Amino acid sequence: MRLLERMRKEWFLIGIVLAIAGAKLEPSIGVNGGPLKPEITVSYIAVATIFFNSGLSLNTEELTSALVHIKLHLFIQIFTLAFFPAAVWLFLQLLSITPINEWLLKGLQTVGCMPPPVSSAVILTKAVGGNEAAAIFNSAFGSFLGIVVTPLLLLLFLGSSSSVPFTSIFSQLFMTVVVPLIIGQIVRRYIKDWLERKQPPFGAVSSSVLLMIIYTTFCDTFSNPSIDLDKFSLLLVLFIICSIQLSFMLLTFIFSTRNNSGFTPADTVAVMFCSTHKSLTLGIPMLKIVFAGHEYLSLISVPLLIYHPVQILLGSVLVPTIKSWMVSRQKGVKLMRPTV
Repeated sequence: MRLLERMRKEWFLIGIVLAIAGAKLEPSIGVNGGPLKPEITVSYIAVATIFFNSGLSLNTEELTSALVHIKLHLFIQIFTLAFFPAAVWLFLQLLSITPINEWLLKGLQTVGCMPPPVSSAVILTKAVGGNEAAAIFNSAFGSFLGIVVTPLLLLLFLGSSSSVPFTSIFSQLFMTVVVPLIIGQIVRRYIKDWLERKQPPFGAVSSSVLLMIIYTTFCDTFSNPSIDLDKFSLLLVLFIICSIQLSFMLLTFIFSTRNNSGFTPADTVAVMFCSTHKSLTLGIPMLKIVFAGHEYLSLISVPLLIYHPVQILLGSVLVPTIKSWMVSRQKGVKLMRPTV
């Protein structure tokens, strides 16, 4: 069983490399409007598949118990939509004296204002074996909250204002997140015995969908004209983004593993991914709406286009390490429990 798991991880990493290479060689296939139609297959079908898959595989009792974990939800949402953008704003005050393009810096601020994604954090939490129910709840709730909060944060930090079509965005989230999850839970009630007996490869399905998301995301990245910026600026932005992600993952890890935090190791995994991941699916449409007609919209979008694939790649690379830590910590907790 361990050999199969190891082989699956290795093939997944190979799949990531092939997905990126394929996107680099021919980005027109997976770009919006291309043959794969990612504006439909990814934005709707892939996301819906992920949450239908989660609805099938997730015990109803676990999802119900996750709803009442108020402290965990508050930590994730406050970190994502309050601490994250404020910390990035402070950091950018220091970077403003550097020769980095000011619109790229504004783009970094927009990244901080974005809500969590509705897919990658859930998939990576599931891959580690963390609290998937908490990840699903916070990804969905954070996305709905972001519909209102993100435009307000953009207005606060960047001074842009515009009317946002809350109804259409809310409807898309409801149809691609809530409905598939509920349908998956309903179907699970009727085939629960079969699922427990056959144990379908839910992880493989999620990994395959994630590879598709990686591919189409990099297609957008490589086909975007703004990527023709000078290599120094792009490398600097890439370094800053990696530093922000790793620093915030470490920060959430430290806070959530304190003795008085009340979080389990599985909770910590959900916290690390849900608190630091940002949504490209929701982010790009919001930027196009809030900065409609802005001459530097493409430059502002670059950091988010870079942040999304980086968060998936970093998360995928760190999955084995985080999983080893979680398993060892859970074993330690079991050994510390007094025997009756």
